Amino acid sequence: MRFSLNIGMCDPTHYGPMAQEAESAGYDSIAVPDSLTYPRQSETLYPYTDDGDRSFLEGEPFMETLIAVTHMAAVTEKIHFCSYVYKLAIRQAAVVAKQVQSIQALSGHRFEFGVGLSPWPEDYAVAGVPWEKRGKRLDEQIAILQGLETGEYFGLDGVCHSMPENKMCPVPATPTPIFIGGHSEAALKRAARVGDGWVCAGADTDEVAAYIQRINELRAENGTAETPFKFWTTGNDAFTREGIERLEAVGVTDVVIGFRDPFARQPDSSLEDKIRMLQWYASEFIR
Repeated sequence: MRFSLNIGMCDPTHYGPMAQEAESAGYDSIAVPDSLTYPRQSETLYPYTDDGDRSFLEGEPFMETLIAVTHMAAVTEKIHFCSYVYKLAIRQAAVVAKQVQSIQALSGHRFEFGVGLSPWPEDYAVAGVPWEKRGKRLDEQIAILQGLETGEYFGLDGVCHSMPENKMCPVPATPTPIFIGGHSEAALKRAARVGDGWVCAGADTDEVAAYIQRINELRAENGTAETPFKFWTTGNDAFTREGIERLEAVGVTDVVIGFRDPFARQPDSSLEDKIRMLQWYASEFIR
């Protein structure tokens, strides 16, 4: 089992010190959430709260994910980072490809890219991209990211993108791992087909086990079952040794640890309290 510390929705001055402390304490990586905007009006529901309410985001400081990763990578040496997950479908793929390649070059290839859709039509409206065909758009964006990391000329004439052949430099020595977020059947199929892993946004261990079983079935169907693959999740089971063993038994490879439930509007804690908690967890379960 690998352990990742969630850092996000907190005082911006906490990112650097927490990353340094997590590295010192023995965490394998840092998971960084993503959010673009908070709309004045919306009739859509948030899929990861019981009542669909998203007012927990009101007033929460949300750093741009790739900038936050760059900042933390600059003050650490070994710890890895994962976006959990980046709403790629509302961004411009070639620009994101350049950002990711730059992070890899500056960090020593310590970034793993968790990507997905946004569940909110308002995000697409603000970013000026269509809500329709968002799944196909994401598929083509992943192809663009992968193609532009080869160092060779790459173009794409697709349903949502028409990109002339071009190449970028410097590209990573090894391809950036791409993890697919989402619980829908389409997301699971995408993960099995083109992903290096799957990211769970939140579920109990029995639900995670069912998702993992389904992805493994789809990987077998797609001929990708023998390629390396990571299964990421969060969950309360990671706070007991028995729970961690159960997560491992169902196939989880990476667990994200957080000490605050923003969905329940728990207030942010001090930097000192955050460091104390991450050190406690490391001493109990990682070391």
